[in-house]
Parts: sequence; structure tokens; C-alpha cells
Amino acid sequence: MPWYHHTTIYQIYPRSFYDSNGDGIGDIQGIIQKLDYIKAIGYQTIWCSPFFKSPQQDFGYDVADYCDIAPEYGTLADAQQLIDEVHKRGMKIVFDMVMNHTSIEHPWFKEDIRATVQNRDTDKYIWADKPNNWKSMTGGTGWHFSPERKQYYWASFLPFQPDLNYRNPEVKKAMLDNVRFWLKRGVDGFRLDIFNVIYKDAQLRNNPFSWKAVPNEKNPNGFFQQFKYTINQPESMEFAKELRSVCDEFGDRMLLGEVSGNRKTIRKFSGKEKNDGLGLVFNFEMLRFKFKAKYFHELVAGIEQDFPEPFMPVYVFSNHDRRRSIKRMNDDVRKAKLLHLFQLTVRGVPCMYYGEEIGMTDARIPFKKGLDPIAQKMKKVPRFLFDLAGETPNRDELRTPMQWDSSFNAGFSKAAKTWLPVNENFSNINVQVELTNENSLLNFIHRVLKIRNENPAFSEGSLELISEKELPRNVLGYKRKLNGQTFNIIINFSLHEKRIHIAGELFSVPALSGIIITDEQKVLL
Repeated sequence: MPWYHHTTIYQIYPRSFYDSNGDGIGDIQGIIQKLDYIKAIGYQTIWCSPFFKSPQQDFGYDVADYCDIAPEYGTLADAQQLIDEVHKRGMKIVFDMVMNHTSIEHPWFKEDIRATVQNRDTDKYIWADKPNNWKSMTGGTGWHFSPERKQYYWASFLPFQPDLNYRNPEVKKAMLDNVRFWLKRGVDGFRLDIFNVIYKDAQLRNNPFSWKAVPNEKNPNGFFQQFKYTINQPESMEFAKELRSVCDEFGDRMLLGEVSGNRKTIRKFSGKEKNDGLGLVFNFEMLRFKFKAKYFHELVAGIEQDFPEPFMPVYVFSNHDRRRSIKRMNDDVRKAKLLHLFQLTVRGVPCMYYGEEIGMTDARIPFKKGLDPIAQKMKKVPRFLFDLAGETPNRDELRTPMQWDSSFNAGFSKAAKTWLPVNENFSNINVQVELTNENSLLNFIHRVLKIRNENPAFSEGSLELISEKELPRNVLGYKRKLNGQTFNIIINFSLHEKRIHIAGELFSVPALSGIIITDEQKVLL
């Protein structure tokens, strides 16, 4: 089993993690200063959102140079130091690689704009004399007119993020060389941004009509269009194998794909019979989880069927684009404990967004004041419509600075003003407060990770669901087995105490709590 199939991942949004130089923006040296904190919790792999050179129109997801660092975050030497310091602690580090598009400030795009008609056979981006009907992933047309070139360029996401043309061999080679640039410097792999839209239909055929208005995690179609020719093309799945072969030049390296679609579709990016594509893919359906045992029982049953060995699922409940998981549980810490107990003991790779371990909540920032370009795009849409859907287009609200302590700016920065305002609840929700409280969410997660890290059955063992008929209502149960050792995990989602017979014994499980049972002991969590 490759290391990345039994690791645990902690996602850092660098701009919001820790500011080491007092300019109000988190930076690479700030990450380095907090590495011991992440290691002490028990996480083994760090995923950093982009800090490559960028005009920051989408805060790093619009790259202008893949082989340099944005000055507000640091230097190439700082990035190398981060890689080395992570490895000194026996941990792994994964960089965010945005392969689908660049910034409009990238030199390649400027070259394409200046290209004459005779030189357009080597276009590095996707151009058309006349737009077809394709919609972007954020709504509206994805075609944008260039007055200099007098043609339209395609952008799957936002107008300042033009899509690269991977049908040009020079583009593919250059992007794979960018990957090698960081692999040579010791990076342990990559999280791959919107990887499933890298290839589009070569003939630019119109997408078919659909009655579906709003995309979701299982079905990316939306805006009354079926994204038949813009998402999940077979060539993107083949490219996953090509990228994997490049990483294999450097040994075991993680490739974690951001892909969308139902489980059978996203599995294709990992391979058919064997895991020879992306080593891992996110399963985003659980971003809309229901806090019920039946939901999680059915989720696990389906994932075990669609991601059997040698494949490994990824369990993720929030990230830098979607609301924090605790928001979906009305900020109830008891429920958050059970969610992460499940995440850390089920068969799969858990991925946690920074601040989730202390129960950081979403802020409330008016769309018109949002720095997020999507918030600006949606600022005229009434807020209550998004509230009814349980979502927010203003990603600023879930990217606020990490809450380290109760001091000025929550200990994130000494600056008079931080890039985003610190959440007002920082005096009650912060690392320092939770470290001193034995029953805090942070200490709970630390205890569960300790159990996981000390017992390979949780990271490498098989999983067997306990039949719902054998359990009381709203109780989830499953077994993790390895080398003759069995762990029974029982999670009581209800507001009442439940009594359960396991291995011939009767156990009481309090409301909203869980236990891990072995032959030798019972651990009440």
C-alpha cells in the first residue's frame, strides 16, 4: 500500500494560517513556525493551497509563474525550507498544482494575444472566432473577447483564468516540466485543482440542453446545460495516467484530484481495474452530509462498493471553497466530534481544513464587501437564496485568519489590519483555549488521531459495516480489521443513550458520543 493511502491530510490556506512578518497576510515562514503544532495533533501530511507567483485575483489559483513564489508569501528559498522542515519532522508535504488554467498575467497568455494569424497553430490557450454555447463553472458564458487578438478565449472558471490548450504538445510538456521542477525539490505530491476539466472537446461542439439549474457534487451539470463537452472528457482520464508516470520517476508521490461527478465517474480518474491514474480523488458528495447514522451507513456501503482495494476513498467535509462542516451542524461541538471520529476511523484518507480541529465557524461578510471574485459576481443576488440552499458564494467567509489565541487578531498577525477580518468569536474559539480544555474538540481529535496512528488497522485494515438490524436506531457501527485484530467503532448520533451488544457484552453509549471497542478495552470518546 502506498504511503498516501494510509496518511492523514491537513489543509493549509497560506494567506490565513500565520503571519510571520506583520503585514496582515499569512506566509510560508508562518507555516514553518506552526509545523510542530500540526505534528503534535497527529496529522502526517500537509496540503498547502497555492503560493506561486500570482496577481492574486483568485488568491493564488491564478498562477503567473509556476516556478516562483508570490513575494507576499516569501521566496523560493522559503518554499525549499518549508519542504525540508516538514521532512525533518517525518511528515509529508503536498503543493496545490493548478494545471487547467493560468492567470491572464502569465507570459504564455500575453504571447497568445500577440500571435499573428500565421502563428496560431501553436496556441497555448483555447481560442475561437465565434463562441459556442459553453457555460463556465460559475455560471454565464466562459468565452471572453480579446480586442487585441479579435478572438474569444475560453475560461472554465473566471474570466482572468484562461484555460490551457493541452492539445498543444508544447503546453503539456511545459506543464509536466513544472511538475518535475517541484518534485526535484522534494515535494511529496500535488493536489490537482479542477483536474477533470483539463481537456475540452476538440471540435468545440455545443453542450446539450439540460433542465438542471444548479450544479451539485454528484452532478456537475447546471445553468440549464449538460456539460458533455467541457467536463470529464476521456482525454483528462488518460492524462491522469500520464501525470502519474511523471511522478513515478521520483518514487511514490501523491496525486490528489479535485474532480466532480458521481462516484463511478470520479473513480475513472484513478484507473479501471488497478490504481494507475490519480492515487486519490476527492469525493465531494459528503460536503452535504446529513447528521444521521443511516446517511453514513449508506455512504460507507456505497463507497466501499465503488472504491474497493486497491483504491482508497478520501473523506472530506469542508475546504477553502465550501462552508465549514460545523456550520452544517449548527455549530454543535458534540456533533463535530462524532463527524471527525467517523472521518478518522473509517477506511479512507481523511482531509481536514485548517481550523476545523478547533471548530472555527464561518464569518458573515456582505457580498459587496467580499474580496472573493465569486462574491463580487453574485453581489446582486439576494443573500437569503443562498441561505436557503445552505451555501455561500463568498468564500471569504470560510477563509478568515486562523484563531491561535485570545490576543489581538487572534494571534494570527500583529498588523493593524489583516487581509480578511478575524472572526468575532476568536476569544472563545482558539487553539490556546482548547489546549487547556481536556474535553475540547482539539483534544478529542488529538486522542482519536493517536489511536489511529498507533493502530494500523485504522489506516490499512479492512472495513465491515455492522448491520443496521443489529444496532439501535440512529446508531452507526463498523469494524476495522487487520492481522487478527478487530476494532468495533460505535457512533451514537441520537440525543438519547443507547445500549448495544457487541462481542457478547452489553455497552452503554451516551447521547452524541462514540466508543471504540477491542478485545482488551473500551475507549469512550
